[in-house]
Amino acid sequence: MPKIIISDTSCFILLTNIGELELLHQVYNNIVTTSDIIAEYGEPLPGWVIIESVKDQQKQALLEMQVDKGEASAIALALEIPGSTVILDDYKARKIAERLNLNITGTLGVIVKAKVLGLIPSIKPFLSKIKKTNFRLSKEIEILALKEAGE
Repeated sequence: MPKIIISDTSCFILLTNIGELELLHQVYNNIVTTSDIIAEYGEPLPGWVIIESVKDQQKQALLEMQVDKGEASAIALALEIPGSTVILDDYKARKIAERLNLNITGTLGVIVKAKVLGLIPSIKPFLSKIKKTNFRLSKEIEILALKEAGE
């Protein structure tokens, strides 16, 4: 069975804002998300995005006490799908996912993986586009991404 990739809203928004949503599909083929995330995103998503429902609404409600509804639903769904990877950019959500022993990556991780897979020649043009958005990108994270991409 192929690895399940669950995306939070921020990945969809950031890749859409830089005109690169299709890269997510190229890297992972099918992406799973929740209806809460689609509601946050606010636009229709491509057909390759699969919508799953969180079964344990009580667990999601507990997570919502710490992070927003979309992040809580992504984390709750990842808990229900063993071996899945969840794409989270929010620091607090990432820390919660780490404490729950979930596999995580971020939008920059998707872009780095695209470079490693040979789908893009460099991550630098992507970083330049990201810097023109309201996405917070620290210098440390940028340097780490460049290092992981071999640039």
